[in-house]
Amino acid sequence: MFEAMGWFVLGLVLLALGGDSIVKGASGLAQRIGASPFVAGLVLVAFGTSLPELAVNLQAILRGQPALALGNAVGSNVANFGLTLGAAALIAPVVLRWRALAPLLLMLLAGTLAVVLMGLDGVLSRTDGLILILAFVAVMAFAAARTRREAPELQDAIAAFARTSSDLWLNLLRFAIAAVLLYFGSKLVVGSAPTIGEGLGMAALLTGLLPVAIGTALPEVAAAIAAARRGQGDIVAGHVIGASLFNLLVVIGGMAVIDGSLALPESFVRFELPASGVFALMLYPMLRGDLRVSKNEGAALMIAFLAWVAFEMLVLRG
Repeated sequence: MFEAMGWFVLGLVLLALGGDSIVKGASGLAQRIGASPFVAGLVLVAFGTSLPELAVNLQAILRGQPALALGNAVGSNVANFGLTLGAAALIAPVVLRWRALAPLLLMLLAGTLAVVLMGLDGVLSRTDGLILILAFVAVMAFAAARTRREAPELQDAIAAFARTSSDLWLNLLRFAIAAVLLYFGSKLVVGSAPTIGEGLGMAALLTGLLPVAIGTALPEVAAAIAAARRGQGDIVAGHVIGASLFNLLVVIGGMAVIDGSLALPESFVRFELPASGVFALMLYPMLRGDLRVSKNEGAALMIAFLAWVAFEMLVLRG
C-alpha cells in the first residue's frame, strides 16, 4: 500500500502540472485565433481547474471503473465548496462582485436535483446524458451574456486571468506537455487508487469520493488561497461554481453518453448527490447577503466538509 501511495502522490503532482500547462496553452491558443481575453478567461474560470479530474475520470472509464469516476466527480464538487472555498475564506474573506454567480448557483442546484430524479431508477441513459451536456452549453451561454453586463473592473479581472503569450509554437508545446502529464498522472492515480482504497477498506465509489477527489482538489485549494489573498474572490467562487457545473453536467453526462446506460449506486443517488447539493445551498445566502464569504463562514464550510468525510468513512463504509 505504501508503494501505491507513492505512485498516487506522484500522479497528483503530474496532474497539477499538466492542468496548469493545458490552461495556459488553451488560453494562448484561444487568443491566437481571435477570442478576447475576457471570453477565454470566462471559459477557463468555468472549468479550467476541472481538467485534471476529467483526465482521471476518462482513465477510470477506460479501465472499467465507473464507480471510481462517479465518486470523483461528485466528491470533487463537495471538495470545491467545503475544502477549496472554505480554506480560501479562512485565510482571507472572499469578496464577491460577480452578480451572475447567484443564478449560476441556482442552476447547479437545479442540475443536481435533475440528476437525482433521473437516477431514481438506478441508471442514467444516453438521452439523460445528452440533456445534461446541452444544459451545460446553455449555462455557459447564459454566463457569457450575463457577465458582459457586469462592472468593467470585474470583466478586466476575468480577462487578466487568461492573459498569456499567444505564440503558436509555445502553446502547442504547452498542449503536448500537458497531454503527456495528464495521461501519465491520471494513469498513476487510477492505477494506485484501488490499492489504497482496499487498504483503507473502501469500495470504489468511496475511493473516488475521498482520496481521489480530495487529492486532485489540493492544487485548487492552494490556488484559491493565493487568489483570496490577492482579493480575487470572484475568481475563487467562479472556479468553485463553474467546475462543479462542469463535473455534474459534462463529466457525469458524458459518462452516460459513452456508456449508454450508466449504473448509479443507490448511495450515490441517496447520499452523495444530495450532499453536494447541500454544500452548494450553503453558499447561496452568502451570495444574496453581504456578497462575501467571511472567515466564520469559511470555518462553517470546512467543518461541514470534515463532518461529511466522517459520515462517509464511519457510516457508509460500514
